[in-house]
Amino acid sequence: MSVTNMTGGNAMHGNEQLAIIIPKLREVGARIDPSQLDGPSPCKEFTVAGVLRHMTELASGFAPMFRGEESPSGDLPPNDSTDLTRFDRAMADLLDAVQSPGALDRTIQTPGGEMPGSVFARLVAFDGLVHGWDLATSTGQPWDLDDDLVAEVDDFARQAITDDMRDGDAFAAVQQPAADATPVERLVAFSGRTT
Repeated sequence: MSVTNMTGGNAMHGNEQLAIIIPKLREVGARIDPSQLDGPSPCKEFTVAGVLRHMTELASGFAPMFRGEESPSGDLPPNDSTDLTRFDRAMADLLDAVQSPGALDRTIQTPGGEMPGSVFARLVAFDGLVHGWDLATSTGQPWDLDDDLVAEVDDFARQAITDDMRDGDAFAAVQQPAADATPVERLVAFSGRTT
């Protein structure tokens, strides 16, 4: 099945998933101490600050797309403790954008190609859930999400993420989760993280 045709049937819409995930991301971000920013994360390319920057840049680019506007160009300034403030603002703006009128109905030109906003929102939910786990794990915080929500995101991800997308950068090879892994741990193992 093509990612552009995945609607999720009767599942939660991507904006409904993000309405749960983004506030959790903001809670985790609010509890990160600036002394933790240079620490490693399970996302092998990034420190904690790197994950924050990555998510901030994506959210800042995606929010205008959901509103049907041009994405801004330009890089963020160097890492510092203000990354936490920028992260929080970007997450709030992304949630506002994905809830805006027509966000799920418009066709969006995404980094992965053109797709309906409804599908792109589900990809953003998957990304947010996994990177939220990265941040929480890196900083000793819980990442507690409802198992039903995780199951919906997991089901979508297993349809959307194909072997040819596993280039070692965006997605690494699937990892084997522990026998007693939680639903979130099974999903992040599918994304290529070692749990």
